[in-house]
Amino acid sequence: MQAKTARFIAYFRVSTVRQGRSGLGLEAQQEAVQRYLASVGGTLMAEHVEVESGKRNDRPELAKAMAECRKHKAKLCIAKLDRLGRNVAFISALMDGAVEFVAVDNPTATRLTLHILAAVAEHEREMIASRTKAALQAAKARGIVLGRNGAKVLAPANRAAAMERACALKPILAELVDAGMSIRQIAAELTARSVPTAGGGNWHPETVSRVLQRVGL
Repeated sequence: MQAKTARFIAYFRVSTVRQGRSGLGLEAQQEAVQRYLASVGGTLMAEHVEVESGKRNDRPELAKAMAECRKHKAKLCIAKLDRLGRNVAFISALMDGAVEFVAVDNPTATRLTLHILAAVAEHEREMIASRTKAALQAAKARGIVLGRNGAKVLAPANRAAAMERACALKPILAELVDAGMSIRQIAAELTARSVPTAGGGNWHPETVSRVLQRVGL
């Protein structure tokens, strides 16, 4: 008797409408899922794309994906655990639900491992936000005008603030560089992780390039 092919429903999340339209971040997730499905001989029944920050727990597309998983007796498939979110309570609630899921960057992870990874992701998000906020507050307290990161227009004091902020971001930038990401992919990942720019907007390749140059990466 022929073995039954495993069924999967894919869920992808990008943090901005621009990312969703351009494919930044989305294509990498889709490729990772396709590679995993090919390796296990799985069948992709459907895919859902969410344009939403990982901080929010109300995810209509995720709800639809989970409903389809129950309907087709399929497993939810995601590229990385942080595509579900960076909130331990939210991830725990999903694990306690009736839908099984697999993060293809760590497909053999146990429930304990998933809890740990979710806790690490949540802590990383909090530390990034804390370091960035502290650096910006320190610069602002010294009277430095923030948000001007063009090398030719920055006053010496503002260049110092830009360097201070770049150094605060160096650990996460080093991680992404070591992972082999391109400048464009790093910009997409920083935006996906809700890491704020000096001006409070989204990251762009040019912005990433300037920051990398400042910290020698």
